[in-house]
Amino acid sequence: MSSFIHPAMAARQPGRRIVLQVGAAMASALAAPTLVRAQAAPKIRIGFWPVAAGLPFFAAVEKGYFKEAGLDVEPQKFAGAQQVMEAMLAGRSDGSANGTGAANLAIGDIAQPGLFKIFCTNPSNAKNVLEEFLVAKDSSAKTVADLKGKKVASGPGIQNVTLAKTMLERAGASGASVVELPIGQHVAAIATGQVDACYTLEPTGTVGRLNGSTRVLEAGVVAHYILGDPLAPWHGGAASLTSEFIKQHPQAAAQFVAAYRRGVQLVRERPDEARQYMKGYTAIEGPLTNEVPLAAYMLHDEFKPSDVAYFQKFYDLFTEKGIFSRKVDVAPLIYKV
Repeated sequence: MSSFIHPAMAARQPGRRIVLQVGAAMASALAAPTLVRAQAAPKIRIGFWPVAAGLPFFAAVEKGYFKEAGLDVEPQKFAGAQQVMEAMLAGRSDGSANGTGAANLAIGDIAQPGLFKIFCTNPSNAKNVLEEFLVAKDSSAKTVADLKGKKVASGPGIQNVTLAKTMLERAGASGASVVELPIGQHVAAIATGQVDACYTLEPTGTVGRLNGSTRVLEAGVVAHYILGDPLAPWHGGAASLTSEFIKQHPQAAAQFVAAYRRGVQLVRERPDEARQYMKGYTAIEGPLTNEVPLAAYMLHDEFKPSDVAYFQKFYDLFTEKGIFSRKVDVAPLIYKV
């Protein structure tokens, strides 16, 4: 039966008119909280690539820290840091996890000034190992300088390639050639003689050591050859949120950073518990999980002037090499509450 009522009839039925008005008001009231929730807790898409440095993010997801904060976080796996940055530029990602190349992010800032804010880095050096040069287990090379004229693989992307070429040059390895190769293929490439060495990131060195095919020639090489001190903090990877996301959802951004901080604290305080969360996000599993060295982590409110200075020195290299079309200042890129 039709529910249509002629306006003339409705005029003689004030009770129905009131019911309709009250019903509309109730529907509006019921819909309002849903709208508020949607605005307060949007889906947060975070890009990562499968390296050990992303551990705080992996742990925060698996431990439910984001869910406890009322956040809907979607991890997005990419083949490299450049793809993470490109997704942020295109609006397909709202941020990056640790391990995403900080220089790749800076290129995004050049393309779109103010693109992102960094809230956590993963500084590494000879003590907190992330990056290293590897050679075959029986290689005669004793220093990076011994890679003169050799074929050296590098991880993909402009950050890895630029660093590899510069470090070989500064170490005195003249005539060395650099080829891009996915980090998951580095150990096999050395074992089969496809390359003589590689500049890579953990867990590659641990994989090669455990299967007996490669050894670490030198670790913490960016701190040594780029920053001038093997123990200097190299802020090579960074977790970030896009400025657009922070602007549109300031509360959700603050909650996300706070939950991420819990992931960092877990890695710092209970690393053995945290290590298991590499599984599924990286190629690390089984005995390898307990062997991989862990990078350090620095949150946005822990930066000292010296940390900013070392970070800036790293960025300035890319300006000097013509990779950056303009100077990128680090300080304005650091997240502030």
